[in-house]
Amino acid sequence: MIDKNIDAMVDKAMFGSSAEEKEAGQKEIRETASSKGIYLASIQGIYEAAAAGKYTNKTVPAINVRGLTYDVARTIFRTAAKLNVGAFIFELARSEMVYTDQRAPEYVTAILAAAVKEGYTGPVFVQGDHFQFNKKKYDADKEAEIKTLYDGTTSAVKAGFLNIDIDSSTLVVLERPNLNEQQKDNYTVAANMTKFIRSMEPKGVTISVGGEIGEVGKSNTTVEELRAYMNGYNKLIGPGVKGISKISVQTGTTHGGVVLADGSIADVKLDFNTIKELGKAAREEFGVGGIVQHGASTLPDSMFDLFPEANT
Repeated sequence: MIDKNIDAMVDKAMFGSSAEEKEAGQKEIRETASSKGIYLASIQGIYEAAAAGKYTNKTVPAINVRGLTYDVARTIFRTAAKLNVGAFIFELARSEMVYTDQRAPEYVTAILAAAVKEGYTGPVFVQGDHFQFNKKKYDADKEAEIKTLYDGTTSAVKAGFLNIDIDSSTLVVLERPNLNEQQKDNYTVAANMTKFIRSMEPKGVTISVGGEIGEVGKSNTTVEELRAYMNGYNKLIGPGVKGISKISVQTGTTHGGVVLADGSIADVKLDFNTIKELGKAAREEFGVGGIVQHGASTLPDSMFDLFPEANT
């Protein structure tokens, strides 16, 4: 059943004349969603099931909604219902929050409103994508950059982002003599941030945390790099702290694609053998749900069925 009052709530939450009016509108939407069996959730359990081999040949799409969020999210919910889609994720990177002028509470509220409007019930997965460390800022003032990321994460989790992808792959130093040293800053920052996230989880929730090895657009990730990252990471988080549930790698894509002279996008050469090998190592050796393929929006439609085949 479509809620006819939700549009007015969205107007109030997004375009209210004061911060207080907007907050009141957002609260109304959250309460309405809750009353209809719509709730924000972590996807942790699904990825743990994948790591345990309880399902195969499935993939979870994650969609970055950068504008017209209420309307786009409505389309996503409607299409998911039509096609009988299982799990799917709404996500937004920290950089996107800035250049699209979407604060975390506003983004979450728009998505919940869309779920109400389309008659959806059940879990809604909202993810912080590429919570990325800036290497120049990190090198200049490590503590300040870490605080910036921690503050952003705190705000996102409070808003209902119960899935966070840590991207410290920018801190990899390829000039160092071995893989462990190359990945050291990456896995150290990721381990510390994981522990920080665990310390602030809502009661009864295990936030799904992701890590990243290869920076998107750079050289393809190897199994040896994955092992170096995971071995170092696991030593630092120690026993009793739940680690990452998935890991992002580089296998041939570039965000936004490679634009050719005529304005078209170059064909992508995606290495599915690498995807399979990395996913197998992640699951079997480290109990991680699998690997994440970034930049999928630049791929031809003909490639998408290959991801579940590769258990990605």
